[in-house]
Amino acid sequence: MKVTQKQADDLTLMVTLTIGNEDYAPKVKKILSDYRKSADIKGFRKGMAPISFIEKMHGQSAMVDAVNNLISEGLNNYISENKLNIIGEPLANETEQKPVNWNKGEDMEFIFDIALAPKVDIPLSAEDKIIYYEAELSKDEIAKYKSNVLRQFGQLGVVDAIGEEEDFIIADLIQGETRVEGTYVALRSIEDKKIKKQFIGKKAGDEFEVDVNKAFVNEADRAALLKVTKEELASVEPMWKIVVKEVKRFIEPEINQELFNKMFGEGVVTTVEEFESKIVERMRAEYAQESDYRFMLDARDYLIEKAAIAVPENFLKRWLFTANEGKFTMEDIEKDFNLFLKDFRWQMIRQYFVKEQKMEIKREDLVAQAKSIAAYQFAMYGLPNVPEEQLNQYADSLLSNEKEGRRIFDKVEEDKVIGYVRSVVKLDKKSISVDKLRELTN
Repeated sequence: MKVTQKQADDLTLMVTLTIGNEDYAPKVKKILSDYRKSADIKGFRKGMAPISFIEKMHGQSAMVDAVNNLISEGLNNYISENKLNIIGEPLANETEQKPVNWNKGEDMEFIFDIALAPKVDIPLSAEDKIIYYEAELSKDEIAKYKSNVLRQFGQLGVVDAIGEEEDFIIADLIQGETRVEGTYVALRSIEDKKIKKQFIGKKAGDEFEVDVNKAFVNEADRAALLKVTKEELASVEPMWKIVVKEVKRFIEPEINQELFNKMFGEGVVTTVEEFESKIVERMRAEYAQESDYRFMLDARDYLIEKAAIAVPENFLKRWLFTANEGKFTMEDIEKDFNLFLKDFRWQMIRQYFVKEQKMEIKREDLVAQAKSIAAYQFAMYGLPNVPEEQLNQYADSLLSNEKEGRRIFDKVEEDKVIGYVRSVVKLDKKSISVDKLRELTN
């Protein structure tokens, strides 16, 4: 087999494989011999059919299999021997490739495009400056955050009258002879301000009429309210009498030692002052995560621009189309290609820093990240102090899942890279409001 190359452009090679009869004939003979051994053809004992008969039946497919094996072997050897760092997989050339003559004894020529990975070099120093946003914690923001935290440990209580956005009522809905008993009405689900005003001040026993179509625009909410299916809503008249049975409100817990223990662990916090300090500490930690996330986005953009990595775009589009086996059209690929390029360049930059700084992803790093995810998910369900054993079990289950495990690995690798970048560059710190920080991270 003869292999030659031609430089198509800075990052793409055209590699030509010339395969002669002396290359494929022995392989074709071996394939046909294997066919013969397993052939069960009427009129012949199994494995004893004449080779000429086997060749007539399977000669073409044997030739294709043999040549394809030679192509794969030839390309792999060429890439390995020349120490080529390639992108994707070799693709059949679409312009220079001539029709292949599959006649026995003829030479065959196959041309492939191979994309070379560009060289990445990103020297960093304190001369590099990347913005870092820090949240300003106003008294109002702290009070709001504290209230939200306390709500996780509060409980529903009965109140005299509807007065707050978060209140809800248990009511009967009456329309003629139809009565829907004990339905829940959340004040926040009512979008129309005039109708919402009708509810304010209402007490148990009060009755009033409401157009449910206007009050509850969301069909799923309205169907749940009336205890019917969404399909049945069209036949339901909109005017209903509401009879208030009970008004409920989420009541914050008392700030005492029992609450401190539930929130922070036994004896960790013992005074109101320590409690207030812990709330602010927790708040700062949470917004620091948002600041760090925004820094990651800004650092990524900065590094992509600084590296200015050239890539063989046309080849990548073709490779994406081929690799996804028809899942996406070329129009789909064109539409999202800029996002793909951004992710692709970022992956190359991450790989550069991992190699250049000899970063190592250890098992304990992955476990710590998985436990962090587990703790966050438990906290979302109001379980902030899950036992270590349970966290470890949940972390193990995350890591054993191939998709989740890959995601955790990528996150740990990205965090290590961003941590290194942050330790080298200068942080251009800017204080902004909590709302503005939220805008930047959403």
